[in-house]
Amino acid sequence: MIGTSCCGKTRFAQRLATLLDDPHIELDALYWGPRWTPEPRERFRQRVASAIDAPHWVVDGNYRPVRDLVWHRATTVVWLDYGFPRIFARALRRTMRRVWHRERLFGGNRETFRQAFLSRDSILWWVVTSHRRRRREYAAARRGAEYAHLEWVVCTHPRDAERFLDRLARARAADSRPPPAV
Repeated sequence: MIGTSCCGKTRFAQRLATLLDDPHIELDALYWGPRWTPEPRERFRQRVASAIDAPHWVVDGNYRPVRDLVWHRATTVVWLDYGFPRIFARALRRTMRRVWHRERLFGGNRETFRQAFLSRDSILWWVVTSHRRRRREYAAARRGAEYAHLEWVVCTHPRDAERFLDRLARARAADSRPPPAV
């Protein structure tokens, strides 16, 4: 599960994991420690390698230092490739909600008003500066030979993502039906 920050990766991945009855692995939760302290690179890689040791899983996140681990074991990449206005609006709503309600995030962290609106470490600033770069990066990875084994599902609008989940749910329901009596 990939996409620009704030595109809805985690929520989509949770729904997909539930539908598939597979574990959901959120890379942010493995990366961020208390007080927004990132895990050292090798420790992060170890944590991810351990998490994806299971036969099936749904991972969400965009961390380049573990892409080789995750993508080489993956079969499918779902890319939520939404336009910038939609992403920025989502980022702004989500950030305001998290600041207002003081929501706890991974590592016990909370977003603050200062961090969200008055800092270069702002998720909003990150969305502004990374959206276009991520799109180019994923498009190149999709065309490249290194991950040619992957099936790519590209959703350019939230309704595409909903249709994908609906189709998958219908296919799983059809597979679980008992064969007709003869």
